[in-house]
Amino acid sequence: MWCSARRLGSARCATDRWIGWDAPQRARQLGGVVNNTRFLVFSWVRVPHLASHLLSQVSQRIRRDWQAKYGQPIWLLETFVDRQRFAGTCYRAANWSCLGQTQGRGRQGPRGQLSTTVKEVYVWPLHRDFRRYLNRTPTHP
Repeated sequence: MWCSARRLGSARCATDRWIGWDAPQRARQLGGVVNNTRFLVFSWVRVPHLASHLLSQVSQRIRRDWQAKYGQPIWLLETFVDRQRFAGTCYRAANWSCLGQTQGRGRQGPRGQLSTTVKEVYVWPLHRDFRRYLNRTPTHP
């Protein structure tokens, strides 16, 4: 029986400024940030602290699993919460950092023509030196 659902994918631009990226750094290092695109614990599931527990489990395993599947190290998790529909309680309870709100433009091209709801952006570093890894210049032999 299913009690929750989760989907992960590559990150979007929302954390660029917080990380300290310019456009070339973002192009090189975006694969090091993974976006938690869907996370839902069904409303009929009544288990105290289940959501924050599942987020903790994901954050402990994702680096190893992602590296094994995609051959890419990751350093940061990112998620967006639509506050018109959800409170983001599980991310706050799991100590994710809220970086603020999106502009509600979506990601449909360079001008952001698609109008979507404003969302809160939360992040979870997977390594204490994540900025160093995400801002480094790759070396080539």
